[in-house]
Parts: sequence; structure tokens; C-alpha cells
Amino acid sequence: MTNLTESTKNLNGFHYFALGWRLITRPGLKRFVILPLLANIIILGSAFWWLYGQIGEMVNWMMEKVPDWLQWLSYVIWPLSVIFILLVFTYFFSTIANIIASPFNGLLAEKLEGQITGINPPDTGLLGITKDIPRILKREIIKVVYYLPRAIVLLLLYFVPVVGQTIAPILWFIFGAWMMAIQYNDFPFDNHKVSFANMKSTLKKDKWNNLQFGMVINIFTMIPILNLVIMPVAICGATAMWCDRYRHQHVQAGQW
Repeated sequence: MTNLTESTKNLNGFHYFALGWRLITRPGLKRFVILPLLANIIILGSAFWWLYGQIGEMVNWMMEKVPDWLQWLSYVIWPLSVIFILLVFTYFFSTIANIIASPFNGLLAEKLEGQITGINPPDTGLLGITKDIPRILKREIIKVVYYLPRAIVLLLLYFVPVVGQTIAPILWFIFGAWMMAIQYNDFPFDNHKVSFANMKSTLKKDKWNNLQFGMVINIFTMIPILNLVIMPVAICGATAMWCDRYRHQHVQAGQW
């Protein structure tokens, strides 16, 4: 396991994110890291190149929605609007990248878990992996269906005077952190066919640590260059968290 000298109670979400940066350099993981990395570079790189050219106009449009009597708060509302736009685009394009790279992300989580636990996953071969792709993509769609209604409510909240311009970006950040935790924890859970509902229930019982994990992913995803490598790092961190904190709840000892 990854917590050789500490109790899992002392290992929070920040720890597992930092651990992810070290784990991606492990021997034997390179080929599993490269494919998710390429997907992220192409999709997130292109999206943020376009976004940084448009964000000024988007913020100005949002500021026009602020009532005149709140203009004196523009020094607060303007940065919150920037954060709001970045969070919306970050999750949207991260989701697209994860859907495209989901089979490779699952392989990365599986390979790392085998290294951490010393228990090798069953070798299903290329045919087995190919047969599993529809199920993996269906799981990604389930996550999108979970996300969309909540995202729409938060988007509508932004247009409520006062509350929308001040509270909505903060709620978006918290919600985005939760969704990032779900997104990346889902790969090791799904490798063991743990249902989406059961995974959510498990993560909610450890919600603060998962929010920490998701928050730092959110922040790094908004930073140019670093956001291009965040996907494999987050998968490795989430897999380590699964092995330390959740695996024993869903898998019998000594079994894959």
C-alpha cells in the first residue's frame, strides 16, 4: 500500500494529489500515461488557447448583467466571473478528454493498482479491452447525466441578482471539486465494477478529503501548461487513494 508508515487518517486529499506526481514516474507506467496525456494536451490545450482569447469578452458580457447599484463591487465580481468561466470550461473540456481517453485511463489505474497491491489484474487481452469499451463509455455518460442537472441549476443561479454574482462562483468551485473527485476516483472503482451509486456513497462518507483532492485538481487545471499533464496525475492520485482508503470495502483481501 502507499501508506507504509502512516495511518490513512493522516493522509488527506492534498497528500494523494502530491503523490500522483510521483507515481506517474514509476517504471512500467509510461505507455499508460502517454495516451491520456496526449488526449489532454490536444483537447485541453486547444480549448484553453481559444478560451484565453475570448475570456475578456465573456467577462465583460457577464459584468453587463450586474445591477448598477452593485458596480462598486466590480473589483470582487470581476475575478469571481473569471473563476466562474474557467471552472465551467475546465470541467466541460476535461469531461470530453476523459470520455475519449477513458479506456486508457482505466488501464493506467489498473496497472498502478497492481503495482501498489502486488495483485495483478486478470489479463483479458486486447479483445477483452475492446469488449469493455462500451461499458466504460456508458459509465462516462452516467457521470455526465449526474453532472448536467446540477450544473444547469448553478448556471441559472448566476443570473439571480447579488447572489448569482457573489455566491455562484464559490458554489461552482465546490461543485467542480466534487465532480473532479468523482471523475478520477471513478476509474479504480469502475475497474472493480463498483456501481456509480455505491462509489458516490463511499466518497460521500469521506467527502472532505475528496473535496480537497478535487479542489487542488480544479486549481491546477486552470493553470496553463500544468493543466496539460493533470489527467494522469489525478488518476494516479485517485488510484492510490482507492488502494489506501476504499479498496478493502469493496474487494476481498488477496483478491483482484
